[in-house]
Amino acid sequence: MLDAGDATEERGEVWSAALAWSGSWHLTVQRTPDGRTAFTGGAGHGGTALPLGPGEEYATPRFAALYTDGGFGAASRSWHAYVLTHVLPHPDETRPVLFNSWEATGFDVDEAGQKELAAQAAKLGAELYVVDDGWFRGRRDDTAGLGDWAPAAERFPQGLGPLIEEVHRLGMRFGLWVEPEMVSPDSDLYRAHPEWVLHFPRRTRTELRNQLVLNFARDDVAEWAYTWLTRLVADNAIDFLKWDMNRAFSEAGWPDREDGQDLLWTRYVHNLYGVIDRLRADHPGLRVETCSGGGGRVDLGILSLTDQAWPSDNTDAADRVTIQHGFGQIYPARVMAAWVTDVPNQLTGRSVPMRYRFHAAMAGVLAVGGDLARWTPEEFTQGAELVAQYKKVRHIVQHGIQHRLRGPVDDGPTAVQYTTPDRREVFVLVWQRVPRYGMPRPALRLAGLDPAACYRNAATGAVHHASVLTGYGITPELPAGDWSSASLHLIRVDDEAVDDGSPSGS
Repeated sequence: MLDAGDATEERGEVWSAALAWSGSWHLTVQRTPDGRTAFTGGAGHGGTALPLGPGEEYATPRFAALYTDGGFGAASRSWHAYVLTHVLPHPDETRPVLFNSWEATGFDVDEAGQKELAAQAAKLGAELYVVDDGWFRGRRDDTAGLGDWAPAAERFPQGLGPLIEEVHRLGMRFGLWVEPEMVSPDSDLYRAHPEWVLHFPRRTRTELRNQLVLNFARDDVAEWAYTWLTRLVADNAIDFLKWDMNRAFSEAGWPDREDGQDLLWTRYVHNLYGVIDRLRADHPGLRVETCSGGGGRVDLGILSLTDQAWPSDNTDAADRVTIQHGFGQIYPARVMAAWVTDVPNQLTGRSVPMRYRFHAAMAGVLAVGGDLARWTPEEFTQGAELVAQYKKVRHIVQHGIQHRLRGPVDDGPTAVQYTTPDRREVFVLVWQRVPRYGMPRPALRLAGLDPAACYRNAATGAVHHASVLTGYGITPELPAGDWSSASLHLIRVDDEAVDDGSPSGS
């Protein structure tokens, strides 16, 4: 996004663009001597050079762009509408509350433990249960197993079937973590096909995370991936795949072809798209999350084939408020997977209240990734209540129109608002790191309401006129202390009197 330096959330000229491409790319911004500014973008690093034979065609990736004079907020809402209308395969679906096993079990994955965890997840209110890394052959840690995509026989003696049947019996859908583009050097696949990884002849193959990158530009690699994936989904009644891609390219060569450097990225991405496309055609009920270490592959290209995205491996709720603020500049809350995880956070070591963690995750597609066996009864009850609360308002979050009321700042609250397209319901989330001692909290001036209507606070019953909510504002009540948060659900009413006095929230 570019502006002249004077644009705000509510006003000012903004020019923006986004590339629908999941491979190598570049954006160039240039200011000419006469003061004009322009930007271009496309696939490749230093320009694209592709050898084409007679009759062959190459279509450049879509570079979508828009202009608004309504500031960064209007630009974001236009992008959200574009993604929902022209990009996502199932934009009208409401995404389920997800539970992921990673923080609870790590690589210690077996049938009995997962059944026990699934029962707890169902009691919490989860609707989709996802088994993360560790379920397949040879995968006891991150040094081995990638590429050998069959259930570990010693941990799932009858395959995944009994676990999946139990998850479905509990009323949840079943999901599975996969990383199809990677291979462990310690795997049967690599021992059989060392030529399948990206590499240069006579050079050491650099491992990151103890893994190498499979060359999806090769048709035989893409066909192998499609074959085992479609069989895995079909044989196990899998509803959801968390498709991960956890390392960058290195030694990105294709020594089998003289033109390999020019074709690598293009063929790689096209074959990747083709595998997902064929997989979803085979299994129309399958839903997919694009996950790449967090934000490593979130773009309009991959979103045309998937249903939600993983913004960051950093699940610290305090950091997530800022991360999600940036994510929402282009992408709608409907695609933003947001987890509640345990404290101290695994990455940052920070501890924030459960209420704050839930409110941060309720700003997108709510998921829980904590170790439920370690939650106290009070924490479990609070978590279940917050899951139930989210289910009452997720239609507003996932399908509503978003306004960033206040950005993430250290000396005041951050707030985001969602409003249903018919302006009948409003949901506001507020987070504050440190109280402003001795200073009044600023009222939040809401946006996008029906100007002639009144709105009732679903928690307190107080009724406010839209003109007051947008002109003066509303001040949600925040708990005392650091890391406080609040939510506010307003419902439009007809012919009700407005309470006297300054408006307040809950």
